[in-house]
Amino acid sequence: MDQQPAVGPPSATAAIETVFRLESPRVVAAVARIVRDVGIAEELAQDALVAALERWPREGVPDNPGAWLTATARHRAVDLVRRRETYARKLAEIGRNLETTTPAPEPSDPEDIDDDLLRLVFTSCHPVLSAEARIALTLRLLGGLTTAEIARAHLVPEPTVAQRIVRAKRTLARKNVAFEVPCGPDREARLESVLEVIYLIFNEGYAATAGDDWLRPGLCEDALRLARLLAALMPKEPEVHGLAALLEFQSSRTAARTAPDGTPVLLKDQNRRRWNRMLVSRGITALGRAEAVATGAPGPYVLQAAIAACHAHAYRYEDTDWRAIAALYGLLAVRVPSPVVELNRAVAVSMVDGPEPALRIVDTLAAEPALRDYHLLPSVRGDLLQRLGRTAEARAEFERAARLTGNEREQGLLLRRAAQAG
Repeated sequence: MDQQPAVGPPSATAAIETVFRLESPRVVAAVARIVRDVGIAEELAQDALVAALERWPREGVPDNPGAWLTATARHRAVDLVRRRETYARKLAEIGRNLETTTPAPEPSDPEDIDDDLLRLVFTSCHPVLSAEARIALTLRLLGGLTTAEIARAHLVPEPTVAQRIVRAKRTLARKNVAFEVPCGPDREARLESVLEVIYLIFNEGYAATAGDDWLRPGLCEDALRLARLLAALMPKEPEVHGLAALLEFQSSRTAARTAPDGTPVLLKDQNRRRWNRMLVSRGITALGRAEAVATGAPGPYVLQAAIAACHAHAYRYEDTDWRAIAALYGLLAVRVPSPVVELNRAVAVSMVDGPEPALRIVDTLAAEPALRDYHLLPSVRGDLLQRLGRTAEARAEFERAARLTGNEREQGLLLRRAAQAG
């Protein structure tokens, strides 16, 4: 029987796993550059986690745990590559004609940005994969999300996500996809998927689907950094600047979105003096760049950035231009029809025309399969019912929303709203 790794007490194990969850995207990206296989890179990152579980409880957590995990995984990757090369040489010595694949040269494009995380995003979004597989794989590798979290974030069954990830890794390995930021037309072809993946990663950090914390700032920071890199890499793409602007605006609210004890703070209750005005300024600049290079109707990220800008320009909640926001959501619903967009439009409509017409919009969404387990649907409905004075129904909706969310902080907020409605 194989000897099991000696791990510390549950609290130590949980701490190590938390560190790994935060650092795994960088570890996988660094190793994938060596082995040129994201599946193997993830396995080597897991090996580094096992080594940490064996050593850290005895020796203590290193000063820089991320660097320790990366170095450990890299050493194993180098050993693996050396074993492959040794094996190939031995086969050659006995006269076998073995075709070997050497690591691809570094891209010669002068615009290339030497960033392993960016390479990992573009590799995971290769056209040989379906759009759904690209999103699932990148969220898994770059975002460090579990299959359950990806399923909730994308409103699909968990087994479906697991199958997509496994098949995506196999396809990339079978097709010998290069670990690189592509150039020219290839880069353009993958851009839409890359933007969507970065957006979803940011959303998971901005309002975590599961766990003890409502915010996961590390994911937000990674997504924002990647959006900024893309904006520098593709300065003539309005949607790239639109996504960067949107994430700048959303990031500006981070400090005000939770109370000192980690409890979520709703938008209307946030202290806007805590909003980061430097990030707001960056968002305004990025949105201006998007509008400057646009040649047609605004895309979905530019529209969402414009909505976020309306909030950013309002120094008080009461000053929010809800009419402009409702109109922008109307354009967004035409550009990318979605029940989630329509739900957000209903919220804006309620602020312009009152809760009654907004409730009619929400009720038409109740039969949407994609929103069946989406906790924000009963949450919004509960808010509208409460404003209409239908408190018993509102309480039931908030309680239902609390049952549907996997995030403990958000669940607590919804249960408090249910109690207040009662």
